[in-house]
Amino acid sequence: KSIQEIRDDLVAGRYTSHDLVIAYMKRIAALDTDGPKLNSILEMNPEALLIADACDAERRAGKAHGLLHGIPVLIKDNIDTADMMRTSAGSLALKDHYASKDAFVAQRLRQAGAIILGKTNMTEWANWMSTKMPGGYSSLGGQVLSAYNPSFDVRGSSTGSAVAMSAIFAAAAVGTETSGSIIQPSYWASVVGIKPTVGLISRSGIIPLATSQDTAGPIARTVADAAVMLNVLAGADPTDSATLAAAGKIPKDYT
Repeated sequence: KSIQEIRDDLVAGRYTSHDLVIAYMKRIAALDTDGPKLNSILEMNPEALLIADACDAERRAGKAHGLLHGIPVLIKDNIDTADMMRTSAGSLALKDHYASKDAFVAQRLRQAGAIILGKTNMTEWANWMSTKMPGGYSSLGGQVLSAYNPSFDVRGSSTGSAVAMSAIFAAAAVGTETSGSIIQPSYWASVVGIKPTVGLISRSGIIPLATSQDTAGPIARTVADAAVMLNVLAGADPTDSATLAAAGKIPKDYT
């Protein structure tokens, strides 16, 4: 279902955010951990159900907030989250690295009410280890496989986020791009990826490759869902000078 359909269902009480998290967890277990073993998820958020329960309580109390209230999303593993999940850029060198502060992108997601369900696998260090590095391979997470055919290419470095959208492991996802790392894996996964102009979305708290070109961006199953995610992610960040030029110029609704 689309983000709007999920939102409507939550408002109507057809299911809860707790139900959603359980459903996505079961699907990830069946297809990512087991079955075809797509390997797109590097780590699940151990607090996801607790966050879902809190979102459900807020909704019952009439305090639902944000475009993504109680809706599970996934983010690439080079984006800092100050929680029980690591931020490793797919590398064994950072397997024990826990961020002390949320990236601005993670802050925006939480402010919109999203449940960060987990971190997605990626090409290690955003594909800057070797000219022969396979797309979607990391020393920490192994090789990401296409949801359509394991022999298909997956490309780019936001491969876990793109494949997770193919397999419907969350409502939407976030990737990052320096040169093709959102666009290419989205294309090969037959999903929608938007690589914004640098400065529309903050780079702070994201393990960099080239700050002159790096940017986060949404990956989703539909253009409308990607636009909703862009609404959430775009914004001026005082700690990222590139975003200051966008202040006051960001449309209220990309949909």
